[in-house]
Parts: sequence; structure tokens; C-alpha cells
Amino acid sequence: MAFDTSHASPRQVTVFFERRELLRLLSLYGRMVSAGEWRDYAIDGLAESAVFSVYKRSSEQPLYRIEKRPALARRQGAWAVLGQGGMILRRGHDLEQVLRFFDRGRFKVVD
Repeated sequence: MAFDTSHASPRQVTVFFERRELLRLLSLYGRMVSAGEWRDYAIDGLAESAVFSVYKRSSEQPLYRIEKRPALARRQGAWAVLGQGGMILRRGHDLEQVLRFFDRGRFKVVD
């Protein structure tokens, strides 16, 4: 029996992190867990982006989302850090440069 594949939809390609990118994200996650800042994470591979979400508690909205959007690589940069509510906190072409957002000393306690 032959099947007509001329009307078949093209295979949906998902965006995901490369191994070195994922290792870097997990390294940051481990550092932040050790500091008591983060407690859970989720990874999503979607049609247009790959998302690494971090949580203070697993029942809440993510504190931050680190997104890779290859379609924006030439314009604004493929990488972005988004805060709660979807506000873009940092955007760039290089993962390391974007992750500097989380460097120590950036967050200070204000009385």
C-alpha cells in the first residue's frame, strides 16, 4: 500500500541548547543553588526558542528565563535573560556575556 506524502506537513524542528551551552547553564544553576538563590529549573525546546527557566520554589512562576532564539542572532542577539513578567533584563550575541547578569555583587541588599 502506498501513502501520499505530498500533503504531509514538514517536520517541526525544535530549538535546543548545544552541549556546551547546557553545561554552562547547569554550572550557573549549581552556583546559584549553592548560594541559596535558586531551587528548581525547567528546560523547554520549542519551535522558535530553547528556554532554561529557574525558580525559587517549584510552585511559582520562574524568577528568570534564559532564552536562545536563533532567529534573532543577527539582529539583537540570540540570547536573552528575562525576568518575571517577561521583561528583558539582558540581551546579547554571546551566552557568557548575557550570563554576566548573574555575577556576584550585582545584587545588593538595600536597607
